[in-house]
Amino acid sequence: MEIVPALQRLGFAEYEARAYLALVKRSPLNGYELAKASGIPRANIYGVLERLSARRVVLRLDEPGGVRYAAVPPAELMQRLGNEFREVAEQTSRELEALEVATEREPVWNVQGYPALLDQARAALRAARRSLLLAVWPHEAAALRDDVAEADERGVEITTLCMAACETECGGCRGDVYRYRATPDGTRRRLVVVPDGTDVVAGEIAAGGETHSVRTRQPLLVDICSSSVRSSIALAAVVADLGPRLDETLGPQARAALHAAGPADEGDAFVDRMRALRIG
Repeated sequence: MEIVPALQRLGFAEYEARAYLALVKRSPLNGYELAKASGIPRANIYGVLERLSARRVVLRLDEPGGVRYAAVPPAELMQRLGNEFREVAEQTSRELEALEVATEREPVWNVQGYPALLDQARAALRAARRSLLLAVWPHEAAALRDDVAEADERGVEITTLCMAACETECGGCRGDVYRYRATPDGTRRRLVVVPDGTDVVAGEIAAGGETHSVRTRQPLLVDICSSSVRSSIALAAVVADLGPRLDETLGPQARAALHAAGPADEGDAFVDRMRALRIG
């Protein structure tokens, strides 16, 4: 390691580093001798020495023959600098943490276009280390197959909701796979990717290809998207278990609750759609 650049990283200017290094090699020296030893112009040497003295890096020796300067021993200087940097780092850390509390919450990024949605989904898949919660249609499952497979090979725990309720496995879904027919005809596809429960990419693709999607780390929105996918899985599981007993099991209050919980434009059709749910 070159010493001058190393001292510069510790806050020394180049001339200050060169002067201190010259004094470490030979002390004490007067200003003229130090200028020659360090290669610093004589016009600059006394300003450099004043700054080094102020920083307690050199010692000033007043002698009968004039003023001479000596270097503070390197071990002593490094210990002091280490303590100073540690104090500054700790203070800065406390102030940054206090500032973080006051900053705005995580932003919600609008993602434009279908290719950008897939790019964000792939980035989220690659970021997963512990768990992945996915809600996909076959088209997106095929596009993301390799990234999902890599996550699976890394040991990431994957839960997948197939919103097309495919009867035949397409090979794009991994992990614990559940099938829930989200819409009767698939005119609107949705994609939800939640890595490690801390990030979400969510998008909707219309029949014509128009895509609206977002990405965010806002805990509230991550939780809402995660809960929606998990609720769909739970609903599909319950309906599949009830099977033909659904109508006789649902009482008036349950039907009213489902009617209220279903999409506003479906009305009683929401219960009919539940009958068509399949889970694998």
